[in-house]
Amino acid sequence: MQTQTRQYTATLKACCFLVGLGVAFESQAEWFESTGYAVIDDGDIAKARHAAIKDAVRQALIFSGASVSSVQTIADGVLSQDQVKIKSHGEVQQINLIEERQESGQFSVTLHLDIFATHSQCKQSKFNKQVAVTRSQLLQPQQARMGQIYDLPEAASRRLFETLNSRNMAVKPVPYIAAPINVKPFFSQQFDYKDGLIEEIATRTNSQFVIFSQITDIADGEQQNSDYAFWEDDSYKRSFKANFALFDALTMEPLWQQYYTTEGTWPFKKTQLVDVNSNQFWRSDYGDKIQEVFNKVSYDLSTAVSCLPTKGKILHIDGNRLVVNLGLTHGVKEGQLMSIAHRSDLSDNAGKRYSFGIQTINQLRVVQVNQQSAIVENIDKRPLSNIQLNDIIVIETAEDDGFGFE
Repeated sequence: MQTQTRQYTATLKACCFLVGLGVAFESQAEWFESTGYAVIDDGDIAKARHAAIKDAVRQALIFSGASVSSVQTIADGVLSQDQVKIKSHGEVQQINLIEERQESGQFSVTLHLDIFATHSQCKQSKFNKQVAVTRSQLLQPQQARMGQIYDLPEAASRRLFETLNSRNMAVKPVPYIAAPINVKPFFSQQFDYKDGLIEEIATRTNSQFVIFSQITDIADGEQQNSDYAFWEDDSYKRSFKANFALFDALTMEPLWQQYYTTEGTWPFKKTQLVDVNSNQFWRSDYGDKIQEVFNKVSYDLSTAVSCLPTKGKILHIDGNRLVVNLGLTHGVKEGQLMSIAHRSDLSDNAGKRYSFGIQTINQLRVVQVNQQSAIVENIDKRPLSNIQLNDIIVIETAEDDGFGFE
């Protein structure tokens, strides 16, 4: 993403090496180079430096395959503690500041982090999961009157897609934003959403997951400056509250849901028409606060799916060779092993569909890989039997003791 869009991005490079511990075993450590970005608001360099370092650390931890529970207090742009704890998986043993830079209203820092695994890290995190990003819906459209920001749902969804797309994490977003969607059923307690819509979106975008969102509140609050200060432009506090829900496109079930709330200063005049796709909007305090929400969504979403199995489906059958919808984008390489599960769909009296997988003992090896697909062949002596289109394909990892379709 270009600098002027104010995205908080990180570029990560990993180099593995073995570190002897002076005991009877060795453990793996990895060096990560991470560049974090933050916007300089009102000339506050210290705050921007703090945010940029925090962003770089978060990016490295998530990219390493660790599950981040917290990032310790950062003071004056330097981590105040020598170690940053990672939830059940590892620690950051050393952090070196490589470079700091100010440019076009942004502050960037480049760090080298030595992440040491104290336990086995999640093997599935090295494989990517495609997520379809749908258009958000404004729950109370009348709240968009100030600024006439009725296009905010579409603009915000594109911003979320760009945020996810700029980050080197397990989530690989695919936009499905052009068409409006009634997302309310996906957030109801009755779970009366339509399975067919999830399947349609997933098929069109070749995605394993689909994320829906609804903006629940963008109301303007009290005026911040005094009416007597006639020489000052009016400014107001404005809220931004949004709900996000992630669905598994294979089982049609919700996997993750989170509610986010923030508020920022609305610097525009009440009668001004505001372009929600403009840099002026996203560089405002209000736009910046929305961007912070999307940064949190990207962290939380990646943490939620990074250790889940990467799954696909069979697209074509030719004897002992199959075409599957997993490819380079997902991190698949030639020689990768995969498993098969027969897919079985059941429906209840209300028409609700439930998907199940029946494990097979067949193993497949990738012989050719494209961007969004791969050709795999049966490596067992027994022939592939009863295999059908849309049966489930799962990438195997070294930690897999067997295959299960959850």
